[in-house]
Amino acid sequence: MLAEIRIDGLGAISSAGAQFHEGLTVVTGETGAGKTMVVTSLHLLSGARADAGRVRVGADRAVVEGRFATDGLAESVAAEMSTLLSDAGAQSDDDGTVIAVRTVSGDGRSRAHLGGRSVPAATLSAFTAPLLTVHGQNDQLRLLRSDQQRAALDRFADSTVSSVLARYRRHRSAWLAARSELLDRTSRARELAQEADRLSFALDEIDRAAPEPGEDVAIVAEVRRLGDLDSLRTDAESAQAALSGTDELDGAEVAVPSALELLGDARARVAASSDPALSVLAGRLDDAVAVVTDVASELTGYLDGLPSDPDSLETLLARQAELKALTRKYAADVDGVLAWAHDARERLSSLDVSSDALAELEATVTAEASATADAARALTAARVKAARKLAKAVSAELAGLAMGRAVLEVQVRPRVAAAGDSAPLDLDGTLVHAGASGVDDVEFRLSAHSGAQPLPLGKSASGGELSRVMLALEVVLAGSDSGATMVFDEVDAGVGGRAAVEIGKRLARLARTHQVIVVTHLPQVAAFADTHLVVDKSDAKGIVSSGVRALDTGERVVELARMLAGLDETETGRAHAEELLETAQAERAAAS
Repeated sequence: MLAEIRIDGLGAISSAGAQFHEGLTVVTGETGAGKTMVVTSLHLLSGARADAGRVRVGADRAVVEGRFATDGLAESVAAEMSTLLSDAGAQSDDDGTVIAVRTVSGDGRSRAHLGGRSVPAATLSAFTAPLLTVHGQNDQLRLLRSDQQRAALDRFADSTVSSVLARYRRHRSAWLAARSELLDRTSRARELAQEADRLSFALDEIDRAAPEPGEDVAIVAEVRRLGDLDSLRTDAESAQAALSGTDELDGAEVAVPSALELLGDARARVAASSDPALSVLAGRLDDAVAVVTDVASELTGYLDGLPSDPDSLETLLARQAELKALTRKYAADVDGVLAWAHDARERLSSLDVSSDALAELEATVTAEASATADAARALTAARVKAARKLAKAVSAELAGLAMGRAVLEVQVRPRVAAAGDSAPLDLDGTLVHAGASGVDDVEFRLSAHSGAQPLPLGKSASGGELSRVMLALEVVLAGSDSGATMVFDEVDAGVGGRAAVEIGKRLARLARTHQVIVVTHLPQVAAFADTHLVVDKSDAKGIVSSGVRALDTGERVVELARMLAGLDETETGRAHAEELLETAQAERAAAS
């Protein structure tokens, strides 16, 4: 529910605010005062496109701020709302309400805020969608579109259509995916077979080489090591000789003083000394002997580990060349080659163009097409049944809106597939277009009086009649949902007299289950309001400005008298306004 709104710098309104309550709220005012700006502001909060031309002359920007109460929503809607606010980082106020703000600058740029956080306009639209339905004069024209008429029918028959529609969409998605894959494989069979051959050849080449992760890096290091083999062996042998005391002279081992022997001799000498300061060094020499012994042993192991095969280097170089052949073709290094091979195997597994694979895919397409057709038939049957009920209910409402002989027909017929259709479905021998919302076209046709040929709304309904059809439809649809705020701008355009009274009655009835806000110029409608707001226009120093204020009972009488052909200055006009107000309130009380 919309609890409060504030408007700054929008059209004729310099700065204004208003609080809204449950029930029926009417907004009235003189022509040009800015009544429609209230609807425009709600359009902006609904995420509508920002128009810089709406920014008040002399203002840098227009700002619309709305406070919404989210209590009383259906459990599923409340859960979605909570998730949306959480994802956006938005927060509710202490009283549980959420503030939405839309700002439009003079250059046309706009910004949206929700719960204190900057959000895209689409997020603002998603938030207000279940809370706010705006019926402006342009919104009435949407009722002429087939998709909007189908949506209205589905909304009316929600309990019987929603589950069937969900089943239809599930099978349709599977059918289209399988069909697309089959068409792709069939049309590109030769190309896919060639791709499969190329992938198989490449994978065979990689599998024969059988590279290991990081192998190319390891080979580079080993090749460098083997290139220095002679100098490494000489250095290690010389070091070992220095430690162990052996060397070769003309091919024969000769004894030379070794580090171990020299350390042993030094240890014996200091250990035998009678001077404690000298003998204490024996322990440290023991450590030195142990270290040298370990190093000599490791040098022996190092020499034993050096390749003795003179062909080891050539073998490694050959392996390196084999791996380089792979990295030139498939990736920068061996790890990349292995990753490419993994992706290639997955791709190859999806390129099965064998007759068995195609037959299996064809069977899937046939099965899902059959399931989609079954769901489409069930969906059409549910819509046809609901269409009769909707037409009867709306026609009854039109009778009460001074269109007593008007009859609404709701036609449901299949949409025949066009040439090259993206989703042609065989339905009982006829190719129909399987759209996301089914195979049906829905059309509202109006017979304005008895004996008249039913025609599409766009050809048969005047502006006033279209307004009344939309209102009748909303009254009927109100039984399928509740809680949303419904906004009507000039829904009573082109009507008057008794028809205006009936419009007021139905708006009041609609307000039992919804918060209803109506911009009107008819006193017969305004008299049914629970809350009456007026948009006042003032002219100070040549600058026109408008504000919004709530009226008490006495002020309502004056405003209704003004709306009665400007009779607010006469006793007769005020008496007429009082009578109109009393009659409307009495009729409301009798109907409740």
